[in-house]
Amino acid sequence: MKRHWLIPTGVVIAILIFGVIGILIPAGMFKNIVPHYSGSITEVDLPLAGPEDLTLDRDAGLAFISADDRRSNLRGDPVPGAILLIDLNQPGAIRNITPPLPDFHPHGISLWRAASGDLFLFAVNHQKQYSHHTVEKFVWRNDSLIHLESFLDPDLMTSPNDVVAVGERSFYVTNDHGYGEKGLARTLEEYLQRSISYVNYFDGQAFRKVASGIAYANGINVSNDQQKIYVAATTGRNVLIYQRLTTGDLVLEKDIPTQTGVDNIEVDEHGVLWIGCHPQLLKFAAHAADSTKISPSQVIKINNGADDSYQVTEVFLIDGSGYSGSSVAVPYQNRLMIGSVFEKSILIGTN
Repeated sequence: MKRHWLIPTGVVIAILIFGVIGILIPAGMFKNIVPHYSGSITEVDLPLAGPEDLTLDRDAGLAFISADDRRSNLRGDPVPGAILLIDLNQPGAIRNITPPLPDFHPHGISLWRAASGDLFLFAVNHQKQYSHHTVEKFVWRNDSLIHLESFLDPDLMTSPNDVVAVGERSFYVTNDHGYGEKGLARTLEEYLQRSISYVNYFDGQAFRKVASGIAYANGINVSNDQQKIYVAATTGRNVLIYQRLTTGDLVLEKDIPTQTGVDNIEVDEHGVLWIGCHPQLLKFAAHAADSTKISPSQVIKINNGADDSYQVTEVFLIDGSGYSGSSVAVPYQNRLMIGSVFEKSILIGTN
């Protein structure tokens, strides 16, 4: 009788092994980390940990940084988050430009230059220990950041991550989980790489879902001609390119495999996508839970060829022993600025 159990037992074991491998390979556990960068790297200390996102006003040479000490927040000892400013014309000067705003914990940020010349900053904000979420709108005026209004939708915006402005009062925002509440379902969504997260659009009046079926919708940005939206799918390890319709709705146009855990997306003046990445997602998860565990840092760029093909190039890679959890990369002139989810500094590479 025991022999009758051999085949079904073997099948169960094979399924389990297949399932584990199906998690480990996409999570990058077998990726060979060979550190490289063509230039030199300088580490610049910040007054606050967690420079998860940063973006540029290229005309003025100003870098806006979203910083939040996530570990302190999650252990119940919150430290106020901030928008920091680096004047790249005077790179030694770092200022906290956050206006008075209670319970401010920024995540993704985006700039929008209006026809009037006014510069607006939009920021995803997590309040009440990540249980209440908004998008905050500011204006940069007279060398100061002024808060204007807050946007929220408790039904659709349950786990917002990044935002990209497409107007003075319109934007797209990623919702990185299908399950808004922490728990087993959300954990399984991450580890099984379920494609159930989505993108919301705020048209100036209301939120609506405009793209779905995404495996951890993370960074988001818009092409320089405003015709395409780029979305980073972290556990899907790809970048999705959508065509923007005049209604604001999105139509999937292309899926670019990246073989890494893509995070925030920045678009340079030539239309090249620069992305901070987590090449070994399980190591990043361990690093998020324990600061003594390291997670590799990686930067890739994606070029659009003349035949509408896309080329993915790895620009920067380290094993995480010096800088862990890279989440954003922004080029400016001969410099490359790299931010992280948890570090208390940014890296600046020069060529």
